[in-house]
Amino acid sequence: MEKQLQTILDEATVRLSELRSRPEFEQYKAALAGPNGSFTAVTKSIATLPKEERPLAGKLINGYKVQLEQLFQSTLQRLEQEELQRQVGPAVDVTLPFPGMGPGSVHLITQVREEICSILRKIGFTVADGPEVETEYYCFDALNTPQDHPARDLQDTYYLNPLASFGNVSRKADERYLLRTHTSSVQIRTMLEQQPPVRIIAPGRCFRRDTADATHSANFHQIEALYVDRNVTVKDLKADLDYLFRSLLGADAVTRFRPHYFSYTEPSFEVDFKSKHLGKVGSEWMEIMGCGMVDPAVFEEVGYDPNVWSGYAFGLGIERIAMTLYGVDDIRYLYQNDLRLHRQFI
Repeated sequence: MEKQLQTILDEATVRLSELRSRPEFEQYKAALAGPNGSFTAVTKSIATLPKEERPLAGKLINGYKVQLEQLFQSTLQRLEQEELQRQVGPAVDVTLPFPGMGPGSVHLITQVREEICSILRKIGFTVADGPEVETEYYCFDALNTPQDHPARDLQDTYYLNPLASFGNVSRKADERYLLRTHTSSVQIRTMLEQQPPVRIIAPGRCFRRDTADATHSANFHQIEALYVDRNVTVKDLKADLDYLFRSLLGADAVTRFRPHYFSYTEPSFEVDFKSKHLGKVGSEWMEIMGCGMVDPAVFEEVGYDPNVWSGYAFGLGIERIAMTLYGVDDIRYLYQNDLRLHRQFI
């Protein structure tokens, strides 16, 4: 029996090295180890041996079986490698990294957000964060927003199932949950957690029921800032915004304030800017953001004494800044994952 097994193994070693395709391999493997194979026939012959010889014969067969399986495995790996080499051609090193997509890059919105955060960090601001699922208290009530304000209407805000639970984000049991309409809610959370002075920026995603067009999106990104200390004035607000826009839009950027109304600031302003080096976009005054001095009613709500503390707040849309800086004329391009757009700003 051992002579038979050795003969089969020697022949298999030679024959397997000559095979050049997977079908040939499978056919030859069946001729050896299949139900009617020559190796299988030898293993079946163990039943004809005397009982005392069967254990030794079984051990011998198992040893040759292991060697044969190793030959099968090495042959299969060789054939697969040869098949891959034939498909890709001899000039390609298949061990090299895939050459297709190339290195990735940071999204344009992320680039602009990080640039704004970097500028404001230099004058003492720190980044604060909060949940995107909010309650009416943090989004509206604490910000002195009247019950009849249009921003609270169903047609302007995404309200959620009032029975749903989103963790420990609610202040009152009867409040409705909503997708935050601005990151001003982070300002309220921060003031409720710490005493002045406060100097934070709150970047993040916001949601409003806007019909998508070239300048509007239901999902967008904001950065809001809050500075609270003793004797903060409009002069501080104007100086910090001038510093921000000159750092961001160029040294020739200038800003102006126009009176406006926001429920959580008083006085409130719309901010326009001009920057000649931006060409046609920056040649005329362009509205860019809103700001103002924090309303005393907001300070009273969070437990700050408005006779001691004063402060300013401002907010700007990251998409609007990105579109202004890089000449993108449709906000929807920023969400379409079209590499032709993003490769321009790598």
